[in-house]
Amino acid sequence: MMYKSFFLFIGFLVFQACIYGQTKQDKQLEKILDNLLLTHFKTSDPGCEMLVAKKGEIVYKKAFGNANMQLNVPIRPDMVFNLASVTKQFTAVAILQLVEQGKILLTDSLQKYIPDYPSKSYTITIENLLTHTSGIRDYMQIDYANLYMERWDFKPKQLIDSFKNYALEFEPGTKFSYSNSGYYLLGYIIQIVSGQNYQSYIQDHLLKPLGLTHTYFDSSSIIIPNRVNGYRKDEGVFKNADYWSPTIEYAAGGLISNVDDLFKWHKGLYSYQILKKETLQKAFVPYQLKDRTPTDYGYGWFLKTSNGIKSIEHEGGIPGFKSIVIYFPAEDIFIAALYNSGVAPVDELTNTISSMALGKPLQSDLKVETKILEEYVGVYKLTIDTSRTITMLKENNQLIAQVSETEKIPICFQSETKFQFKNLLDANCEFIKENGKVTKFNVSQHGQFTWTKIQ
Repeated sequence: MMYKSFFLFIGFLVFQACIYGQTKQDKQLEKILDNLLLTHFKTSDPGCEMLVAKKGEIVYKKAFGNANMQLNVPIRPDMVFNLASVTKQFTAVAILQLVEQGKILLTDSLQKYIPDYPSKSYTITIENLLTHTSGIRDYMQIDYANLYMERWDFKPKQLIDSFKNYALEFEPGTKFSYSNSGYYLLGYIIQIVSGQNYQSYIQDHLLKPLGLTHTYFDSSSIIIPNRVNGYRKDEGVFKNADYWSPTIEYAAGGLISNVDDLFKWHKGLYSYQILKKETLQKAFVPYQLKDRTPTDYGYGWFLKTSNGIKSIEHEGGIPGFKSIVIYFPAEDIFIAALYNSGVAPVDELTNTISSMALGKPLQSDLKVETKILEEYVGVYKLTIDTSRTITMLKENNQLIAQVSETEKIPICFQSETKFQFKNLLDANCEFIKENGKVTKFNVSQHGQFTWTKIQ
């Protein structure tokens, strides 16, 4: 459950704060982050809570904006938000626990645990599900015949039956394509193997042992203390987020938590309380496809290198909420941010705040000669959806991507051909020349996409 948009609304105001023992450098970071946030956001808007930790100690924790716009309740740092796809790392760890216990093998087939799931002439392994390489269609991207199915309540097997008969998108292990279906299936497999329902297993084997007392499973029927409301924006006006049944999220995105519990989770993992060190480290190894091409995903986490800086991270998005948890292991810097608006500027803030915490830019921007930029100018269409186009423009000796009539994004170059969209760190792109002419650019972002030059 991850959703991206190129340009995002920015807006928060600090209401509550909690700052721990700080160095002079940390105090300077606090002042810079406060100025960044206070410059843009209103007290009446939906907001965020954010935590930054260095070397195991919290150096910045503040809450911004409004938890309930109808009652005008400010967000406090202990309030809880929907985590969406950040849930996937909890599901992955649960699977790895069962692997340690000898109850599951990563090479086991999906059909070993769900015999009536069609194999479609291929072996789909547990590892394929963990790494988004199964080829199974994402149930969140299917146009079902019935309307508003996201509002229906499903038992896990019922929802699995709704997508299991769709054709595979590719041979398992040959491509990476982000799919919530894989993690939904993993939740059901945890239930089958453990004899507990998925939620009970996570509660008993992950949340309780680590003391995560402010982490819950999404539910529309029970009272969850300190839960914030989620919002969307329609024609410039904030409105309540559209309702989704919590049964849709399940093991792919069903947890609710706050930044304190996410930091506890992080520390619990790295103190090896619930997984052995050697098992956890396997989760942070990029999966290699059958042709030996590495992906940027392990087991439940994205594994990235931006401007030479390695990170272990995951983002989440569901109507009314966005989330990001990112860890820079070499620098031992941890950042968690939870937002209660679907238009929250996650990419921009993650880039800026990470760079500030690291003390160096997370996204490089190499200067490219004007004559080379001119070769990239033109209109490009997406090969899998020819109705979508991007126009590359040269403005003030910089390449700009016009993605709609009103949205333009600067291009940041890592070499003469490789680039990223500014503040979009998970989209790695490259212009391709054929017979001396630029013919396309390729994008690696939760899958491989090609944009062909048509003008």
